[in-house]
Amino acid sequence: MKPFLASLLESSLHSLQKLSSTHSHAIKHGYISDVYVSNRVLDSYIKSGFLGHAHNLFDEMPHRDTVSWNTMISGYTSSGKLDNAWRLFTCMRRYGSDADGFTFSRLLKGVASAKRFELGEQVHALVVKGGYECNNVYVGSALVDMYAKCERVEDALDAFEEIWEPNSVSWNALIGGFVQVRDVETAFGLFGCMEVKMMDDGTFAPLLTLLDDPMLCNLLREVHGKVLKLGLEEEITICNAMVSSYADCGSVSDAKRVFDGLGGSKDLITWNSMLAGFSKLERKDSAFELFVELLRTRIETDVYTYTSILSSCDEHQFFGQSLHCLVIKKGLEQVTSVSNALIFMYIQFPTCFMNDALSLFETLEAKDLVSWNSVLTGLSQKGPSEDAVKFFSYLGSSNIEVDDYAFSAVLRSCSDLATLQLGQQIHALATKSSFESNEFVTSSLILMYSKCGVIENAQRCFQQICSTHSTVAWNAMILGYAQHGSGQVSLDLFSQMCNQNVKLDHVTFTAVLTACSHSGLVQEGLELLHSMEPVYKIQPRTEHYAAAVDLLGRAGLVNKAKELIESMPLSPDPMVLKTFLGACRACGEIEMATQVANHLLEMEPDDHFTYVSLSHMYSDAKKWEEKASVKKVMKERGVKKVPGWSWIEIRNEVCAFNAEDRSHPLCEKIYLMVEDLTQEMKWFDSDNEFNYQASPLDVNHS
Repeated sequence: MKPFLASLLESSLHSLQKLSSTHSHAIKHGYISDVYVSNRVLDSYIKSGFLGHAHNLFDEMPHRDTVSWNTMISGYTSSGKLDNAWRLFTCMRRYGSDADGFTFSRLLKGVASAKRFELGEQVHALVVKGGYECNNVYVGSALVDMYAKCERVEDALDAFEEIWEPNSVSWNALIGGFVQVRDVETAFGLFGCMEVKMMDDGTFAPLLTLLDDPMLCNLLREVHGKVLKLGLEEEITICNAMVSSYADCGSVSDAKRVFDGLGGSKDLITWNSMLAGFSKLERKDSAFELFVELLRTRIETDVYTYTSILSSCDEHQFFGQSLHCLVIKKGLEQVTSVSNALIFMYIQFPTCFMNDALSLFETLEAKDLVSWNSVLTGLSQKGPSEDAVKFFSYLGSSNIEVDDYAFSAVLRSCSDLATLQLGQQIHALATKSSFESNEFVTSSLILMYSKCGVIENAQRCFQQICSTHSTVAWNAMILGYAQHGSGQVSLDLFSQMCNQNVKLDHVTFTAVLTACSHSGLVQEGLELLHSMEPVYKIQPRTEHYAAAVDLLGRAGLVNKAKELIESMPLSPDPMVLKTFLGACRACGEIEMATQVANHLLEMEPDDHFTYVSLSHMYSDAKKWEEKASVKKVMKERGVKKVPGWSWIEIRNEVCAFNAEDRSHPLCEKIYLMVEDLTQEMKWFDSDNEFNYQASPLDVNHS
């Protein structure tokens, strides 16, 4: 081929106009009949992404060799068009062209990407027939990779053992397969058998993804030491994986040390990994600082950057709203994952932000199941529960398939509403959708039946899954018995959890402490609290102290509750103090209650709970001036009592109402009936003897 034609091909890459011009030049001067020249033009078209033009040239070529076929097959597999590549491969064999190692390697790569195991087996048979399995390391490695990507790790191991001299690609493909199926033991066993000189970033980066649990932190440090020993500490892919692994193992300081060690060679994945680590470990301030630092660099942020930082904004409304503005400025608001992160952020904010989440959902064009579930969760947690039930019905009528997360959320709303009939219908729907045995759906069913007073049904649901060692289900059952005042049964279940090696978590202790509180088991509850860290290796949180304060308060031990709060290693949060305030009110400790209330008013001046509790307490003590003073402060600060709501289930419809509510279309008839019932009660109270002897039929017809 003429040198100037080769030069034209090199310079015309990525430009269709230049490539077409070079192609025309080759035709004009008669070079295109040369198969070598045609192959070069064909390859240039494919490298520039113009597969259609390449195929047109391929069809027009008077002579084709194996390189011609391989070039086209490679182009289609690289573009993810395996079916086109397979048709070409079939034609290649039909026209008598011999497939070689490159043909099989490229086909197997396409099969691996598409996870088309049935085609991979056919290629493997042809490889064996052609004698490429053992003596061609590239084909052998491609076979290992294909089986590994299709999660047929035993077949991958068999293919690996057939290679006479496996190289680093072969080893990495095999290890990667066991990483994909999360077989930690085998993956690291193979790693131990691998020659040190073969180890590279393709070896370590996949292995590090397995080390995502605090229990594996020591193994992670050993791998880190190996990386340092081999001088691979500046390999960006390894460092990025290392940052993620240390964060997943809970060691954010080690993650930050690796991150800082990269200096100016960090890429966006490095920043995103560190951001995600801070977010996972709830180091929100650190995440914000890192995000601002990233914005000062010249690195362009992406979708993953925003989804990571938005997950840290659950308590920072101003920063979250500022990020929302930045998302709009970047034109990312219609990216589903980013909008989902924004929706989830807004539902973590106070209830007044729920409308922002709904507005985002309504304007999002490409809603997915996460979008629906996020709003459903928000309505279940923040909105009226009946709205969550209605929203679930909208989800059911959409084209999106309902999952276990949606069932769990709506069942929790049924729990809050205590709507047994509706809960049973959703239970039937969950069974029909094969989610009844899902641990999260089952736990929600347990809570729903418990709150609806049908503890027997809750127990039946629990029995179906208790053998699976589902911590979530055990916790729900303990809490269910706690709510029914069966504290000893809850303690027995806790003992069974320990004996059966079911993993305990923070929720377990919250549930069992609640059980002790509701059943007056003071000594047992305090022993559990004090044994959490030394015996069970779980550090008590504020919710555990709140449950213990409630336990002591219900038992009338207000001073002991005060001593417990003063001995807390954590600063008492509003939940602990509100619980203590309730205990003080129940025990008539007005002076102590006033001190706690003043502290609460400093922490949450806009929360109505403290004002209302103080007001009621002063009413009970007939301290009218103090009560008037509280009302005055509420008025000055614009704090209003949030009205309580009641609801009733009538023919599968939940009707919610509050005092003097007239929004119901049948409110006139309802109030007339209430007046009649009130008069009946007064009438019967005025004549106890008649009331005692009255027949139910007489009452119904009176």
